[in-house]
Order: sequence, then C-alpha cells, then structure tokens
Amino acid sequence: MFLKELELYYFRNYIQEVLKFSENKIILLGDNAQGKSNLLEAIELLSSLKSHRYSKDIDLVYHQGVYGQIKAKISNGYVDHDLGIIIPAKGKRELFVNSEKVKRNLDFLGIINTVLFSNLDLDLVRGAPEYRRNWVDNLLIQIEPIYWHIIKDYHHVLKQRNALLKKFKKAGYDHNLSSSADLELQLWDEKLAETASRVKRRRARVITKIQPLARFWHHQISQKTEKLVIKYAPNVLWQEDTPENVQQLIRENLAEKRLAEINLGTTLVGPHRDEIEFIINDNLARSYGSQGQQRTLVLALKLAELQIIEQVTGDCPLLLLDDVMAELDIKRQQQLLDCLGDRFQTIITTTHLNCFNKNLLHQAQIVKVDGGKFN
Repeated sequence: MFLKELELYYFRNYIQEVLKFSENKIILLGDNAQGKSNLLEAIELLSSLKSHRYSKDIDLVYHQGVYGQIKAKISNGYVDHDLGIIIPAKGKRELFVNSEKVKRNLDFLGIINTVLFSNLDLDLVRGAPEYRRNWVDNLLIQIEPIYWHIIKDYHHVLKQRNALLKKFKKAGYDHNLSSSADLELQLWDEKLAETASRVKRRRARVITKIQPLARFWHHQISQKTEKLVIKYAPNVLWQEDTPENVQQLIRENLAEKRLAEINLGTTLVGPHRDEIEFIINDNLARSYGSQGQQRTLVLALKLAELQIIEQVTGDCPLLLLDDVMAELDIKRQQQLLDCLGDRFQTIITTTHLNCFNKNLLHQAQIVKVDGGKFN
C-alpha cells in the first residue's frame, strides 16, 4: 500500500494544502503545534474513521467553520483508490470512494490500513484498561471492518441498558421488579448477551493471533532476555467457544449481579469491563515494567500489528510514527528500520533531525511543516 497524495481542506489548522508522497519513508519536520500530528490524524481517520485524540467533529474543522475535508490517493499495487471524507461541524460525515458517495461505513473501511505509534502509546501499557480495549478494537476494525458495526451496536445496547438501570435506581427498585420492568430488563439482557458475545469472541481470537508475533518481536528487541505474554482477561470467562455458550454465561452473570446493577444504576457485565494484561517475565508490565521495558513492549506490539494486518488483508499497512523516533536509541531505530525494510510506507514526525539514523535521512522524503503549511 502506498499513499500517493493527501489533500486537507479546513481540517484542524490546515486551510488548503496538498502533499504528494514520493518515497517509502517520509519525515515531517517542524516545531510543536505546527500540524504534524494533525496530518497523521487525517490519515488515521481515512483508515478507521476514528482518531486516537477522541475529538468531536467540530474540533476537526478549522476555526469551527462549516466543514472540513480530507482527500487521499492510494495505490495498493493493483488498484488505485481516491478516498474522501467531508466532516461537517454539525451533522453526519459523508464518505466517498472513487468520487462516489458511499452510504455504509463498511464500504469505506479496509481500503487503507494504518498502524500508529505515538508517545501516547505508553498509556497502552500503564494506563487504564480502556486504552487496551481500544487498542484491540481498533486492530479488529482494520482486519475485520464489520467489527466497526459490532462494537457500535454493543455500545448502543449498553447505553440503553444503563439508562434503564438508572431509571430503576431512581424509582427505588430493588430486585423485586414489577412484571413490566422485569420483562423490559430481560429484553435488554438478551440484546446485551448477543452483542457482547460477538465482541468478546473476536477479541479473544485476535489476541490469540497477535501474541506469538508480539512475543517474537519482543524477544528480538530485548536481546532475548525477556519473555512476553499477552493475556485476555474477559469480564466473563468461558471454555467452549460457541455463541450459545458465551451468551448463556453472560446471561448467568447478569442474573447474579442484577441487584448490584440496579443499586448502582450501571451494567457490571460485558466487554466494557474486560482487561488485557501484558506480562513480562511473570510480572505485570503496567506495575513492574521500567519505562524502557514498556517502550520495548509497545514497539513489539506495533510490529506485530503491522504483521497481522499484512497477513490478514494481504497488503502492507502504513506506519505512522508520531514523535517517537527521538525516544528510541539508535540501536532500536535500526532494529525498527531493519524490520520494516521497504515494504511499509512510514511517515515520521519530529522536531529535529540530529537524532536520526543517517541511513534513514538518506532514504527519506523530508517535508517541513510550518503553521499548517508544507514547505
């Protein structure tokens, strides 16, 4: 996969800019707050329709104008695609593939895949479980675009069920619900069990796939001194991996926690309470890992992401490195470049060049970013 051109119109701090890419390695050079990360965010939106910054759409539009727009020309070696997103300050986004408007997100997702590595990714190791759940969910969206709808459906059901539980709490219900209230809750229990099962089973499968890849890269980068284990710790445990079995276990857990849920006014069972554990040499990385170990772990995870996306989709994703190369010593930089070779187009942001490997500087297209303009 090769990103040939990116156009930004009234997006973040860009008014109207076009950048053409000529090399497999691109370095975006500029001071902080000039728009380097905004460019990567635009590519991320083209890939997953999500941003790791969790912004509202109005924040993506220049000076809260009427709308912003992202366009891109992409080649995967066989077919060229023109992609476009119109982002109104208010209202629904519009998606375009080869100048044709598409109605379903599913028809847009999967055309361009990316792996982002930013300095915020240390939160993946040491932050709250939400960061790790989002990491798994974003990976699933890229290798299985239907998952975008699956996780969206689950969060919709969760929101509705929580609203019902809050209503019961406010009304002073205990476990003795009226017949109509009990029936209403049972209906949402069924919907939750069904949608939660679809999320959980997919999370379990992708973690099983990525663990040996991440373990290999971690072993190499740590000079074969550390052993990595990635463990999925779901809110509901199961042995037999069938939809019927997982759904039944979720129902049973909901029944056990019904009184507590009504008292608290929130759902206590489901994927929103899952955990993913990273274990290095039998110790939890978030609790016992040094910053160097945590950074090595994240790098291994990102290399594993690249590999699994390539294996599943048959195409190389783009690698987006947001202000992290300076955090890696020269040896780790070289390890990363050796792993990437020429297969992965890589876009790197930085505030200065003196920390970079000379080979990388020789190969790269260097673009200066200044106040939302490319030079």
